[in-house]
Amino acid sequence: MKAKVTCTKGLRFTGHADSGHDVVMDGPVSVGGADSAARPSELLLLSLAGCTGMDVISILRKKRQSVSSLEVTVSGDQAEDYPALFRNLKITYIVRGDGVDPEAVRRAIALSEEKYCSVGATLKEPVVITSDFEILPVD
Repeated sequence: MKAKVTCTKGLRFTGHADSGHDVVMDGPVSVGGADSAARPSELLLLSLAGCTGMDVISILRKKRQSVSSLEVTVSGDQAEDYPALFRNLKITYIVRGDGVDPEAVRRAIALSEEKYCSVGATLKEPVVITSDFEILPVD
């Protein structure tokens, strides 16, 4: 899997992933951005919410639960000092539906958190990050 971001103006970046879809990121005005898009750290929270949400709704559908909607909120506290790490994250699932079995919801969440959600699993484990660079002449 591969993703790339390109700086388009100020701190605004357009990201492109293997799936063929783009996402835009920007920083706040206070650090030189234009406040025109989501922050990268917000996208981390959205990634976690989306990953576990897809797992949970899929599992509940397989269990034939009559879920009319699922909303997943991830909140996090960031450290004041750089690199402003998230110190804790809380995931809240809001399930709407008639006759939904609470045990089925608990089990779906547990399966996502313990087995299926790659974003959550990555955040729980140490990850090796390496880097390199190239300097190219202007076209």
